[in-house]
Amino acid sequence: MGNLVFTTAIVVIPPNDVWPAIQAIRTKHDSKVRRWMPHITLVYPCLPVADLPAAQERLAAACRDIPAFEVELADFRTFRHRRGNHTIWLAPKPESDLIGLQAVVQRAAVGEAAGGGRPPRFQPHLSVGQVQGNVEMLRLVAELQAAWQPVRFVVSGISLIWRDEPPDDVFQVAATVPLSTRAMR
Repeated sequence: MGNLVFTTAIVVIPPNDVWPAIQAIRTKHDSKVRRWMPHITLVYPCLPVADLPAAQERLAAACRDIPAFEVELADFRTFRHRRGNHTIWLAPKPESDLIGLQAVVQRAAVGEAAGGGRPPRFQPHLSVGQVQGNVEMLRLVAELQAAWQPVRFVVSGISLIWRDEPPDDVFQVAATVPLSTRAMR
């Protein structure tokens, strides 16, 4: 497996019927709305585009027996970054199925290519925006939470996505790998 690149990723993409509510927020608050579709990142950076077909085969074998599962996006949370910057995100619940899926996907797709040391703890999230300053972050999170109607969807597969360099840098789906539908959780 080759070096990891920032032009590919493995993600969970919510179904189109839940996009409008998410995109309404992202259009106003997410500087990355043009480049990324709504998604929950599982692996990023990822393998070069040329390595995705082989990764797809490994992922199909690894995901064959993982049951599809439902998640709910009900609560907004934040990551704090340097200089008072924050990322606002929706917290998928329950987290456990996504954490388990991410571990399987990471191993099957990139193995140890992610580098030495222990990987950071995976926090499932769907980013919806960025904001600067604690006061503005608290105000915006309260505003979004008050207006938000929770959405539920079934995670029935994972998507391998890729992009070109700017200006043609909008992520596109290269392949989708289904989860098992035999015994949905």
